[in-house]
Amino acid sequence: MAKLGNTIATLLIGAAAGVAVGYVLATDKETRQEDMDKLKKSLNGLKGKFAKKQQELEDEIYHS
Repeated sequence: MAKLGNTIATLLIGAAAGVAVGYVLATDKETRQEDMDKLKKSLNGLKGKFAKKQQELEDEIYHS
């Protein structure tokens, strides 16, 4: 079950990264840096949420 969760999380992160890269490359140079900073902040937030959720699921599985 944990393996499936990791696979889904990896796919979602990969898709989000692909969309982000495509969007950034489609923008002009002047706004690119501002957009990159926003994306980094958002991705770091998602990374933290995924890590927290993974830890909660592992705790639930191993302590049941």
